[in-house]
Amino acid sequence: MADHVHMLLNVPPKIAVSSVVGYIKGKSAIHIARHFMKRERNYAGQVFWARGYFVDTVGRDTETIRRYIADQEKEDQRLDQLEMPWIESQTNANKKN
Repeated sequence: MADHVHMLLNVPPKIAVSSVVGYIKGKSAIHIARHFMKRERNYAGQVFWARGYFVDTVGRDTETIRRYIADQEKEDQRLDQLEMPWIESQTNANKKN
């Protein structure tokens, strides 16, 4: 299930990480509202992203993290296949009743 985003960014020391994250979240939320929710304006009260975020420094492990991010979609798909199908069928049966 794709319920989060991984990014590898290079932020100069003079720029606050919180400003970069806020900018990315803000611009992407507007884009999503316009293109997928068909909203042209008046985004007040709309929430798309969670309030928090996680940041860590990379240093010498950049390539390892780059590979992890690239392979994460495959891993998410693999984990989705491990879900128990009988639970989903029971849930659907309960909705019909």
